[in-house]
Amino acid sequence: MSKINVALYEPEIPQNTGNIARLCACCGASLYLVGKLGFSLSSKYTKRAGLDYWDSVDLHKVDNMEELYKLFPDSTFYYLTTKSHKLYTDIKYKDGDFLVFGPETRGLPDFYVKQDTAVTIPMKEGQRSLNLSNSVAITVYEVIRQNGL
Repeated sequence: MSKINVALYEPEIPQNTGNIARLCACCGASLYLVGKLGFSLSSKYTKRAGLDYWDSVDLHKVDNMEELYKLFPDSTFYYLTTKSHKLYTDIKYKDGDFLVFGPETRGLPDFYVKQDTAVTIPMKEGQRSLNLSNSVAITVYEVIRQNGL
């Protein structure tokens, strides 16, 4: 079994974060909310999307990515973006790796998507992007497929 870590960098839509929190609870993944949130965690929309799973989520709030790097210096961080040609399925995920996702309206800053560990989920040409909570589910379940729950 591999420990899965999901990091949402400056998430903007409470319903997506609630859905992702529920996914993390069901999969035993840790959820890290990084930077400024576009909503309050006490928002009725966030709570509603996460239903009664909030108590089961290993939830952490950190101020920035540098703080996360300091907390987990031995972890590999994979940055999900539409701007990479490396597929998320080409990675052999290890215990403690991080899947990092950017804000819904703008994605991760260029600094992150230019890293060697930037990966993408394939989709039809001409489409902008997948929904954030769907992207998290796709990649988390790839980690589970490789390593078990």
